[in-house]
Amino acid sequence: MSDDDRARWDQRHAAAGELTPGPPALFASIEGLFPTVGDALEVACGRGETSVWLAMRGLNVTAVDVSPVAIGMARELAATNGVASRCRFEAWDLDDGLSPGPLVDLVVCHMYRDPTLYRAMADRLVPGGLLAIAGLSEVGGEAGRFRAHRGELREAFGRFQILTEAEGDGATWLIGRK
Repeated sequence: MSDDDRARWDQRHAAAGELTPGPPALFASIEGLFPTVGDALEVACGRGETSVWLAMRGLNVTAVDVSPVAIGMARELAATNGVASRCRFEAWDLDDGLSPGPLVDLVVCHMYRDPTLYRAMADRLVPGGLLAIAGLSEVGGEAGRFRAHRGELREAFGRFQILTEAEGDGATWLIGRK
């Protein structure tokens, strides 16, 4: 990612309002599908609201984001909520691929699209692990490089046991078990 893009994300995160741990909005109604034990990886974690929520549920979480400002905010949020010992936040440029690490029970990627990472996300899961991925979609929305094409997530993760999925109104998401 360019330095200009990183600076733009730093500025956007720094201007954010109050942070509250919780599931991503697209997954809020199905949060019971998420595990409460094990290890998780959050890809493009932003300010850490999802990662901290997962840690509060009992998971050990590794989370990455390109913005050092967001990572600092995520660390503060984890400390404020008493789960800093279960969270490891790392500034990482996903243009370089997925950060190295052990297999995990859960991979979460919310509102970040990079099809070149799909295989690495799948490979990072233990057998039986859960993938929760969501993003913008061309289905019911505009076309563009940050939007998934019709059927993109199903095509990429169709070998998983699909627990639930949706596509429309400019959004797409899938929860599947490896």
